Amino acid sequence: MHPMLNTAIKAARRAGSLINRASNDLDKLTVERKTQNDFVSEVDRAAEATIIETLKDAYPQHSILAEESGLSQTESEYQWIIDPLDGTTNFLHGFPQYCVSIALAVKGAVQHGVIYDPTRNDLFTASKGGGAFLNERRIRVSKVLNLKDALVGTGFPFKEFKQFDRYIKMFRDVTVAASAVRRPGAAALDLAYVACGRYDAFWEMGLSRWDMAAGSLLIKEAGGLVADFGGEDQYMETGEVLAATPKVFPQLLKIVQSHK
Repeated sequence: MHPMLNTAIKAARRAGSLINRASNDLDKLTVERKTQNDFVSEVDRAAEATIIETLKDAYPQHSILAEESGLSQTESEYQWIIDPLDGTTNFLHGFPQYCVSIALAVKGAVQHGVIYDPTRNDLFTASKGGGAFLNERRIRVSKVLNLKDALVGTGFPFKEFKQFDRYIKMFRDVTVAASAVRRPGAAALDLAYVACGRYDAFWEMGLSRWDMAAGSLLIKEAGGLVADFGGEDQYMETGEVLAATPKVFPQLLKIVQSHK
């Protein structure tokens, strides 16, 4: 295993144990509202600090892009992209669907990714060209061929209400076309679920780089396809992502593209 991936795993597990401890005392947490429907707790901040400390100990020259603290000033072609707690709202309600996401991009291309679900102790890892793994077992996207047989994950654009009507039309059409649609509320974990075949496809808009960086690598390394709504590779810039098994991908893309 690559030493940089190993460091990311160590950082994710440390953050995960901090999150697990805090989940026992939810009523004592300090919570702030960042924007409408977007919350940050002291746990997000503490988990992020733990991750950054672990990464900086090993790689002090690397730059960091993290959800709560933003972009570090360090100039480096190595950039760690961190979401210390994806699914904060779920976490704050004791709804056990949230994760830690850490990715390393080199010259803008994601090379290593870790997504850790502390409630289930599920550790998803991938390195470019090295395959994707769940708890050290190789994972592949599902073998589903048709959207009508697919379980599709999604997320509502909760910060992008101007997009909501467009999204609801997509949601309606996908719900009619697919086997079923799910919306658990932690995009990074949803992407990991596509990689290991728990979902056959996923789409969402209004995401940030730290939601997608690790998950998109996992899916590619597991044999799936990831793109923006134009079918291009710009999802990290646009925040619109669509991922699926190779055969389901064009079927879902067609529906999404019909609502421009």
